[in-house]
Amino acid sequence: MSFNSLAFLCLFLPISLLAYYIVPRKAKNFCLFMFSLVFYAWGVPAHVLILLGTIVVDYICGLLISHFSDAKGKARLFAALNIVVNVGLLGYFKYTGMIVTTLNGFGADLPVPEIALPLGISFYTFQSISYAVDVYRKQVPAMRNFIDFGTYISCFANIVSGPIARYSLMYEQIKNRQETTAKFTAGCRRFLMGLFKKMLIANTLLELSQRVQYMEAPSTLSAWLGVLAFTFYIYFDFSGYTDMAIGVGGMFGFELPENFEFPYASRSFSEFWRRWHVTLGRWFRDYVYIPLGGNRVKKPRLIMNLAVVWVLTGVWHGASWNFALWGAYCGLLIICEKLFLQKLLEKIPVFFRWLYTFLAAAMGWVFFSYTDLSKAGTLFAALIGITAPGADASGPYLLITFGPMLVVAALCSSPLVAEMAHRLKDVAVWKVLWVVGYVVLLALSVGAMLNNAYTPFLYANF
Repeated sequence: MSFNSLAFLCLFLPISLLAYYIVPRKAKNFCLFMFSLVFYAWGVPAHVLILLGTIVVDYICGLLISHFSDAKGKARLFAALNIVVNVGLLGYFKYTGMIVTTLNGFGADLPVPEIALPLGISFYTFQSISYAVDVYRKQVPAMRNFIDFGTYISCFANIVSGPIARYSLMYEQIKNRQETTAKFTAGCRRFLMGLFKKMLIANTLLELSQRVQYMEAPSTLSAWLGVLAFTFYIYFDFSGYTDMAIGVGGMFGFELPENFEFPYASRSFSEFWRRWHVTLGRWFRDYVYIPLGGNRVKKPRLIMNLAVVWVLTGVWHGASWNFALWGAYCGLLIICEKLFLQKLLEKIPVFFRWLYTFLAAAMGWVFFSYTDLSKAGTLFAALIGITAPGADASGPYLLITFGPMLVVAALCSSPLVAEMAHRLKDVAVWKVLWVVGYVVLLALSVGAMLNNAYTPFLYANF
């Protein structure tokens, strides 16, 4: 089930909210846990057994880590067991096919297994690991109540594509959150904003991006339009999901962490990655980068630490070598900024620092979006004007058709629109227009659901 489906919007969400607010306080986590399992089992029911197995193992390991907290060796053993089990499951389901295919490329003749990827496993695996590590570090106590712990791991608000809500942040909310009218109404607005982003902006830009990707020989204009389309598509698709997840969480009394802070307004690539997929970046920082030594090491070790983090970040996104290449590309740019490029950037005008960052991110998305690296090479050639004979002549048509949406996307991905809305929020006329605007955009979004083919969120694939 997806947030942008009529089944969720018109059936699952209203029923789950009604049940949640009817049951007494002590039963609310149980109610949310049960509905989360139903949500998770909607697509592939068998995968809920994997989720439940993960919850049971993590719950027991947490109790044992806490019990042996004064015996570091035993506590470390059970923390390691938790990590091995979770990473092992993720590796089996996500990377077995990739490993076998790679071995076959070197001469092996192995059958490539068809293993369905359980929904959200990349995200709840990281939440599970954060739980074991936070308990081991004595930052928070272990969760004694199994239902409460199951609610933390499986909560349908963020299990599919995050944000990654670490245990240290969610412990008190699981135990003592308060549902308020303000949280509920803010959650509804945030959910609708995410729905608008997905249905009205992201899906339109996806159409343009796919048209260009299907071209055998795009023109330079078409190539740039395709790159810009994917650049804004992935932002509005993923930030739209995050808005909806935070909104759903707010309806149930949770305050989930923010995941995007206007990344396309960044003035360095390092800054871009502090603003994009914030919870993933912080997870890798706190559970991989800092334990490796962080930046308090000599330069050769610093380079190695950053390289490890970014290759892992790339592979985490998908079981394909293009993601590893994308991660290496991001890591290389950040290493260069750490070593010397940042000092050079500080000496040039702000506009050119922004332009460098935006183009660096956009070029990176080419590696991200093309699993066929030969096609990515063709696109790069077109971007710099080396187009093949017979290159398409549809660029002007695509510009006229999709240009207005690209302008809308550029404005809405910047802080300008948000700042304007914030300044006008207390103006009486603006309040009325805001409500009318929400109603109109909701109608358009529902219309898009009815008329268009189902388009899942991109990060649900990871």
